[in-house]
Amino acid sequence: MSNTGDYNNASESIWKRALKWLYPGMRVKRWILLMILGAAMAASGIAILLGPDFLVAFGRSLTHYLRVLGQPGKTPLVKEASIGLAVVGLIAACLGFRQVIRSLILDLLPTDPRDLAGIIFHKRGLDKEPAMVVIGGGTGLSTLLRGLKHHTERITAIVTVADDGGSSGRIRSELGIPPPGDIRNTLVALANTEPLMEQLFQYRFDWGEGLAGHSFGNLFIAAMTDITGDFEEAIRTSSQVLAVRGQVLPSTLTSVTLRAEYVDGSTALGESLIPRSGKPIHRLSLEPQDCQPVEEAIAAIDNADAIILGPGSLYTSVLPNLLVREIREAILNSSAPKVYVCNVMTQAGETDGYKASDHVRALIDHCGQGLIDYVIVNTGPIPETLLERYKQEGAVPVEPDIAAIKALGITPITASVISMTDLVRHDPEKLAEVISRLLWDDSGQWKPPPWANL
Repeated sequence: MSNTGDYNNASESIWKRALKWLYPGMRVKRWILLMILGAAMAASGIAILLGPDFLVAFGRSLTHYLRVLGQPGKTPLVKEASIGLAVVGLIAACLGFRQVIRSLILDLLPTDPRDLAGIIFHKRGLDKEPAMVVIGGGTGLSTLLRGLKHHTERITAIVTVADDGGSSGRIRSELGIPPPGDIRNTLVALANTEPLMEQLFQYRFDWGEGLAGHSFGNLFIAAMTDITGDFEEAIRTSSQVLAVRGQVLPSTLTSVTLRAEYVDGSTALGESLIPRSGKPIHRLSLEPQDCQPVEEAIAAIDNADAIILGPGSLYTSVLPNLLVREIREAILNSSAPKVYVCNVMTQAGETDGYKASDHVRALIDHCGQGLIDYVIVNTGPIPETLLERYKQEGAVPVEPDIAAIKALGITPITASVISMTDLVRHDPEKLAEVISRLLWDDSGQWKPPPWANL
């Protein structure tokens, strides 16, 4: 008896769902009617034109009516009219079909549905977009991704999880999950959603006991981790909410801690403490050293058309990912072009006095030769007003010592890639354009970099 009841309820539910298509405001019925009418007109026109034996009465009547329109002594207008009827019908059917599809996807697609063909072309990978792997963390990584996502959607961002300060550090210590801060910034940078959703994820509470200092996005990811029981699944779910282009992956799910050894032999433990001493860093390591990478990250590197490191804090954003042994080895073994985006300014407590070649040398010292093929270095002018402000913070422009970079066997790429705002940072569009010109041409083929003779 219960089975019959369930069947009746299911049937009723199906009918109710079907009837919803007839509700006012669906913006579908009119276009379905136009599509049917257009198809009928096209079929009638073709039937009249071809004159099949099975021509229906409607066709005969229409033929007779069209013959009457012809002038006496002249050829009837049957052929011309039937062709016109078929053409108009096909146009109406196509227009109706297009509008039905557009109405159905209008509220489902995160992108503008007006370019439906372009969207499908894009999603099917028919435009041969390059697969990019971008490795880093912090605001530098987010800046690059904001520009790069307009050149390709086949992006995998591999993000550090060594942060132990601020909201991320509190969530990490209290909830025992990887710090979500850099993950959140990366998701927002790759998002293709309404600005309000971005503002929501980046909203930081400045009130409330226990809430002050936390960002909504960090709490959201933490909550999703608890609901799904898995940090990776929480990132995937958050990616769907934000309509992210590409994928975001942590470099490892192991709870890792950064350890720095300074030139004088002293050490510091913890990402947030490393820059505070102001001492030159000699060596960086992860604890535990045998942390395992996320498998999808290794697969992305193996299948990458290009691998980009940085920009971002050299010792606390870029290198922590490379200290995961299997990630480092996968990059070294990859035949894809490898590009390092050097920072525009030095960073107090990390890269004081560093030139561009010093950044490169630090990466090679930690990871070995073969890690980098090209280095993008800014040569654009920086306003004096900004330089004075950064000087007070102990930061100066990174010197583009091209000859020293060449001596390391690496091709330098010089360009003006900074934004003209109140901060000295990379411009997302300028940086993405330089990378695009370097790695990919209009026909989808790799090409020699135009700056290789510098």
